[in-house]
Amino acid sequence: MDQIKQKKVLIVDDEHEIREMIDSFLRKEGFFRIFHAASCSEAIEVCLSDKPDIAILDVMLPDGDGFSLFSSLRRISDIPVLFLSARNKDEDRILGLGLGADDYIVKPFLPRELMLRLGAILRRVYAPPKQERLPVFALGSFTVDLEGGVVRSASGEQPLTAKEHALLKKLYENRGRIVTSDALCNAVWGDDSFGYENTLMVHIRRIREKIESDPSSPEHLLTVRGLGYKLMASEDRA
Repeated sequence: MDQIKQKKVLIVDDEHEIREMIDSFLRKEGFFRIFHAASCSEAIEVCLSDKPDIAILDVMLPDGDGFSLFSSLRRISDIPVLFLSARNKDEDRILGLGLGADDYIVKPFLPRELMLRLGAILRRVYAPPKQERLPVFALGSFTVDLEGGVVRSASGEQPLTAKEHALLKKLYENRGRIVTSDALCNAVWGDDSFGYENTLMVHIRRIREKIESDPSSPEHLLTVRGLGYKLMASEDRA
């Protein structure tokens, strides 16, 4: 099941018909953990007891307004908030967004638009980050597997150290182009990379021993004198 559809949605509106209509839209989209509140005080109670994941707030409520409710919610929760209001003045919309709301929709609204905006907020806030898949690429008769952290060849498999891995990743991201020594040092040692040029040369030599048939006469990891280094992967060679 879509993890986003399992999120708890709180609808805050003093009009019963509006709450039921939004509830119906949500259920048609696959949401089922839906909570209702008709006032600011009820909304606070639901947030404390049921801990919803997102709130749809009407601006005009019987015991206050949505803006003050938003401020009260922020003292107990950092859930995303979408304002839904009959007040279409620009200053109201600017106020709501300026307070930190995630979106502001004016009544009357299109049900599909509400669902799309709600879904966009939930995905932005709760969707798991996509994991980067590291490349596997050929350097002549050698295969560099950054995902597995190894170099393969006919003679076997050699593991990459963490710094060798970081250097090859930076070089591959810029393959066919010069990468300065400063940029390579920064990629491995960060902001404290000053003075690591000689250490970089040692790591480059060790990488060449793993990816070159003749490390003393490299074909893939080239030195650009006075500037840095350049990785020529198979697809970049003429």
